[in-house]
Amino acid sequence: MTSKTIKVDYIARVEGEGALYIKLDKNRVEELQLRIFEPPRFFEAFLEGRDFREAPDITARICGICPVAYLMSACHAMEWITGDHPDGAIRELRRLLYCGEWIESHVLHIYMLHAPDFLGYPDAITLAKDHPELVKRALRLKKIGNQLMTVLGGREIHPINIKVGGFYKAPTRARLEALVPDLEWALEAAKETVRVVAGLPFPDFEQDYDFMALHHPDEYPFNEGRLVSSAGLDLGIEDYDNTLIEEHVAHSTSLHSNTPGGSPVHLGPLARYALNRDRLHPGARQAADAVGLGEVVSNPFKSIIVRAVEVVYAVEEALRIIRAYNPPAEPALAVTPRAGTGYGATEAPRGICYHRYTINAEGIIENAKIVAPTSVNQSMIESDLREYVQPRMDLPEDQLRYECEQAIRNYDPCISCSCHFLDLTVERT
Repeated sequence: MTSKTIKVDYIARVEGEGALYIKLDKNRVEELQLRIFEPPRFFEAFLEGRDFREAPDITARICGICPVAYLMSACHAMEWITGDHPDGAIRELRRLLYCGEWIESHVLHIYMLHAPDFLGYPDAITLAKDHPELVKRALRLKKIGNQLMTVLGGREIHPINIKVGGFYKAPTRARLEALVPDLEWALEAAKETVRVVAGLPFPDFEQDYDFMALHHPDEYPFNEGRLVSSAGLDLGIEDYDNTLIEEHVAHSTSLHSNTPGGSPVHLGPLARYALNRDRLHPGARQAADAVGLGEVVSNPFKSIIVRAVEVVYAVEEALRIIRAYNPPAEPALAVTPRAGTGYGATEAPRGICYHRYTINAEGIIENAKIVAPTSVNQSMIESDLREYVQPRMDLPEDQLRYECEQAIRNYDPCISCSCHFLDLTVERT
């Protein structure tokens, strides 16, 4: 047996650090491990003993790219316990906030982190030299998403205007209407993004996934919905812990999550699209149809197209909300703590972000559980890599490493949130 090691100290274009180990024995992949070696950050532990109202602001610090997912999942879990469920304008403002996060996060990934893979560039800076119009479009689109975050959340990173029950301050109608011209430009730019990424070269790699996402009877999911899957599951969020079981694996400091039978599930844009396509606004559906995107997309490399379709949806949804907006009488409901356990799950750009809290009658957090979507997707990433590497075992190792990195970037993984990539070791027999 011979052993060859390829090391990359820091892989660009993902959040976090990790390693990939592949052992090849003659004509098969004998072993493959996505190794996450970042230390855990103990958010669940230091939430214990804190007032329940502090959870949104604390958990928003878990991720600078998708803080809304964490603070909104925390709000929903606490409101589950208190029995207060904001509706009307407050609920619409929460969806508008999520639009901002989806726009800025998806655009960042599409143009800056993933497109260079398909176009043969090592990074977005090099890409910008030959395709400045693409990068300029990306920067303006991302800025518009950030503007929504700032108007609704008080700032674009780690928003500070959101609380259990609603907002500290609601925006005026004039403040939101001022965003309309930029959003109208963004809608056309998002549709053009779909057309551009649909023309990228994609490897032939169709997989049979068990997709899992939130599902709402009337809306493409952001904040609310039941837990559904392509395998036929249709459960309340309170059944999450019995649906996806966390376990330690020796090669990762991040927990893996699988079904009780030990099978991985696929979270994120492909899952949302497959299970909620009929909930997209007409413009997003038309954009998908125009590039021949079917009702289910099973090639993970084409997730970049689905992300672009979701950007179209987020812009359409933002315009819908702003045009119909009337400020609420009060920016938040009054909430009163009571003892209990609450559950919250919202759709981060990367998939379901799940929170569970137990608080006492004084509102003090006694127990917390937070599951990032990348933690769930790790098992599926490993499964993809096994299937992808098997017919490509004879590739030069530099090329094999690069294509494995690209396969991982299909998921836009937030490795830090789940506990950078890539230290690749290949053993050949």
